Amino acid sequence: MTSASDRTKLFHALHKPGPLALPNAWDVASALVVEAAGAKAVATTSAGVAWSLGAADGDHIAQDRAVDLVARIVAAVRIPVSADIETGFGATAGEVADTVRAIAEAGASGVNIEDGLGAGQRDVAEQAERFAAAHEAAPELYVNARIDTFLRGVGDPATRLERTLERAARFVEAGASGIFVPGVTDLETVAELVKGIAAPLNVLVGPGAPAVAEFAKAGVARVSLGSAVAGAAYAVARRAAEEMLTKGTYSSVENGIAYGDLNALFKS
Repeated sequence: MTSASDRTKLFHALHKPGPLALPNAWDVASALVVEAAGAKAVATTSAGVAWSLGAADGDHIAQDRAVDLVARIVAAVRIPVSADIETGFGATAGEVADTVRAIAEAGASGVNIEDGLGAGQRDVAEQAERFAAAHEAAPELYVNARIDTFLRGVGDPATRLERTLERAARFVEAGASGIFVPGVTDLETVAELVKGIAAPLNVLVGPGAPAVAEFAKAGVARVSLGSAVAGAAYAVARRAAEEMLTKGTYSSVENGIAYGDLNALFKS
């Protein structure tokens, strides 16, 4: 296993030119599966992590529980790990810095920090301060700054791109390594984001979105599946439960990973 510093340097490099494809994980087992499939890095999904720890997504789990899970994943895989830490598990910039410092000490190579738009909307200056604190706490980490203007439908659609670019510029100036804009996959808008942001662009993908190769042509540096993989896994659990309880049959669990194959990932 390479050092944490080497993995972090590699994680930065994987964005250039990219795109770095990240089928997000939420626990040690899913991280090992992602690694075994050939992923170059593991990124956690905050929603999946929260669900696996018995909480709803949206800053409802304690910082120490999230950090502990990240440490377990880092110890289990050989590739870089980026941790989705929601809005930073802190009300203040200083508390965000504490979280990022703890994540770095756990061995992670990057963090994903949400924008805070929506019910708990923060203005751009306050949010930039939080990203600056994150960068100062662990300058070597890749800080992925999420902007939710498209995801949440914030503001006038006619000026949404401009607003996104303005926030992105402030966050990059504050020390963000990259910008994550979920909620937009049309290649024309994506190309405008790539052109207007002076940092690697991350987009959220799923069924119906263009293929990774098409995003590569548009200049995207990183594509993420977010909570979709966890949601699909839990859908299998629901189908299996409903089938067994209503029909008394078991076909929903066909084509699962063989017990021996999955168990072997923990012994390597």
